[in-house]
Amino acid sequence: MTVSFGMLDISVKKQAPFTIALISAVAITMLAGASPSSAAERSEPPNILFVFIDDMGWVDPGCYGNNFAETPNIDRLADEGVRFTDFYAATPVCSSTRSTVQTGQYSARTRITDFIAGHNRPYDKLLPADIEHHLDNDVKTIGTVLANAGYATGYFGKWHLGGGPKQGPEGRGYQVTGEDIPQERRVPDQNDPKDMRTITNAGKWFIEEHQNEPWFLTLSHHALHIPLEAYKPTIEKYRQKRNTTGHYHNPDYAAMLADLDREMGRILHQLDELGLRENTVVVFTSDNGGLHKHYLGVGDQAMSNKPLRGQKGSLYEGGIRVPMIVRWPGKIPSGSTCQEPTTTADLLPTFCNIAGTELPSQPIDGLDMTPLLRDPDASLNREALYFHYPHYHHTDPVGAIRVGHWKLIEHFDDGAIELYNLDKDLDESDNRADDKPQLARKLRQRLVGWRDGIDARMPQPNPDYDPEKAGTFYRGNAEPFDLEKIRQRFERRRQNRDHPMPGK
Repeated sequence: MTVSFGMLDISVKKQAPFTIALISAVAITMLAGASPSSAAERSEPPNILFVFIDDMGWVDPGCYGNNFAETPNIDRLADEGVRFTDFYAATPVCSSTRSTVQTGQYSARTRITDFIAGHNRPYDKLLPADIEHHLDNDVKTIGTVLANAGYATGYFGKWHLGGGPKQGPEGRGYQVTGEDIPQERRVPDQNDPKDMRTITNAGKWFIEEHQNEPWFLTLSHHALHIPLEAYKPTIEKYRQKRNTTGHYHNPDYAAMLADLDREMGRILHQLDELGLRENTVVVFTSDNGGLHKHYLGVGDQAMSNKPLRGQKGSLYEGGIRVPMIVRWPGKIPSGSTCQEPTTTADLLPTFCNIAGTELPSQPIDGLDMTPLLRDPDASLNREALYFHYPHYHHTDPVGAIRVGHWKLIEHFDDGAIELYNLDKDLDESDNRADDKPQLARKLRQRLVGWRDGIDARMPQPNPDYDPEKAGTFYRGNAEPFDLEKIRQRFERRRQNRDHPMPGK
């Protein structure tokens, strides 16, 4: 966890109170369709709570179909807001998707197209594209933009976008991070699986400190990433619970999900207690799809993304389609569903619109989603969604494009094409490329044109390609994976799950 405190050594330009009030009133009136007089009653800019989960699959919350693990707080959020059915992490792994959230750009533009530091497979057919190991210093993040608009900005939890000098959240627009949490608000590591409670406590403290001014807070939980960890009573509950669903469910994974939901309830309850519920936009999503199992085959199977195909590290729907819920009481319709395809690159322009501030002066690939919040049946009139993952993971290097219900996947190692109608074939089992060659050719040309236009880095032929050694993994650029050490680490985590359930 990055540690820092206080104001950043960047220029934070505060808007005049009248300007803030005017911008906010116009933004709220446009979004909610409210009259000028009703908007004036809430002239201050809305707070924004962004809850960013690690590796949550599309089918994990109850409101998306999970009827084994219990997620009442996430489900309540959906009952009170807009639930997106076709929201995508822009990439199938953490760092690259996180770069799209911070910048509003596709990862092909940020050039962080894999997790940092990535895999090295020196004997495969292709050499994966090079990646940057931190965000470009000239690119503004949503933290910087909202800090300059007068928001107090806080970030707690996973960053994974570089950790060098001024490369963590404390150097990219987030004024409060990490170890500035008072000691009494912390939980000892050995009693806090995945730092769930520590991160929530940090968020609660930040909200208390800044409740009288507009704030933007990111809670970036480490759960539901492997290894599986949860509180002992929750684990015991789900190990004893009978699975009558017919769908694969790991009770330890379900326990971790339930503990995470409990923390979600704590932060939502605090908004109610402080009277901030009505003027706080809550955005909840994940950085990529769920992980079935460690890519080296170590450890238990954690979960299943069915009916979606694939998992984290692939461009099948299971790797990139994720939950997305937005709640803004009184401003957007509650209990509604939006089927418009959207992506994590859309979050920055959406946050800017909600905050009543302009987009940063840099290329922005995402679109403002606030029209969908106002009317979930609306359309953004987007030409296409693009995906670029020029790396080996749970699949070979691939690219993809979605236009309407049609999705094309291009394999870079052999040029193979897959074409699916997601409206009729959600599990991507019926490849239509052969019987719709014109459509496949048109979509591939559009995908290639997009890559050329954005100057996307591509994998290259490997002069050291060795079919017998293909698939050999190394960590980063040099260190080989030690499978035995990884197995031992997973086993230690398994044996040390005796976390007592904390109080309120």
